[in-house]
Amino acid sequence: MSYQHVENLLIRYRGQLVNIKTLSGGIYEGLINDVTNDYVSLKGTGALVEGDLVIVLLHAIESVSPQRS
Repeated sequence: MSYQHVENLLIRYRGQLVNIKTLSGGIYEGLINDVTNDYVSLKGTGALVEGDLVIVLLHAIESVSPQRS
């Protein structure tokens, strides 16, 4: 299955703060750092230690919520 639409959406929000909810129920908050055809990397904020890098696979994403800066 192609995740091109998800990838394109995330590219539009590159460098912005987002919350990503996964199918397993995890919620990740951070700045979108990198987007590939397989994953998105977030630079940690909030509950994560500042500067941590979190990788979320595109097929695991349930929802993406952009946050105000």
